[in-house]
Amino acid sequence: MKRTKYRILRSPLTAALMVFLLLGIGCRDFSPEKDQSPTYPSLRENFDQDFQKALVTALKNEFHGEYKHAIENKKAAFVVVDITDLQHPKAAGVNSDVMLYAASMPKIAILLGAFVRIERGEMPLDDETRAELTRMIRNSSNKDATAILNRVGIENLAEILQSEKYRLYDPKLNGGLWVGRDYSGGPRWKGDPLNNISHGATAMQAARFYYMAETGRLVSEPYSADFFEIMSKPGIQHKFVKGIRKSNPGAEIYRKSGTWKGFHADSGVIIDKERGYKYIIVALVEHPKGNDGLARFAAVVDATMDHMHRASK
Repeated sequence: MKRTKYRILRSPLTAALMVFLLLGIGCRDFSPEKDQSPTYPSLRENFDQDFQKALVTALKNEFHGEYKHAIENKKAAFVVVDITDLQHPKAAGVNSDVMLYAASMPKIAILLGAFVRIERGEMPLDDETRAELTRMIRNSSNKDATAILNRVGIENLAEILQSEKYRLYDPKLNGGLWVGRDYSGGPRWKGDPLNNISHGATAMQAARFYYMAETGRLVSEPYSADFFEIMSKPGIQHKFVKGIRKSNPGAEIYRKSGTWKGFHADSGVIIDKERGYKYIIVALVEHPKGNDGLARFAAVVDATMDHMHRASK
């Protein structure tokens, strides 16, 4: 693949969103960290300095979008990773290690906890469990999320997320995925150790969740197809799904979002087999217009990915 010079789109909103999208928005905020794999690299160590500088310049000159204040006050976080070549990911992020309230998005952590117990032979993947997991992810069912969390055990889930195998909550990296209460509205077990958030995430740790899934390090091979089937076919057509479906209806989407009052989160993997690219996209925003904003964000990311890969051929 030849080295490509990227041109910045001229619409202020489009340029703004493109800028903090692809490779290296804002300052380089990735902390040192290596995934424990002899094959796959750390997302934090795979970015393009030259492209980052170009996008930072465009951000400073042209960004007048509604997220400017949220970004500056660390109430918005974004990570995008091109994983078309799984062994050579290209990552970018704004406030990527800032932990924010993520509403239902951390239900992906409950999904992981369920598959850990299934792989250990402690929980059957029968029709009832499969249906509960599917409704929890596709339709964001609070009832099913609570039922599955009770079967996994909230303390067990915290141990899984912090384990050396996953490190999806890492105190050295300002936390990550955390589930400190169920989704029934009952009492809180505990907030995360660093930020005291009950349902939280950092954009980078959410991105790592999907990268580990795509590289076979999250769920073992016998259950991988089940995992991705549950993550597919989103039942709620807003945010990333709305934005991508409008411009790229043929794309495959594996995602989990979250909404509570002014908190908006979305995350997932987007695959366009026809155009030949695959990427991870994560956003967490505390903003009254977060729903529609994330739809536009996703549309611009997808258009930019298309442009990038066309230009590189």
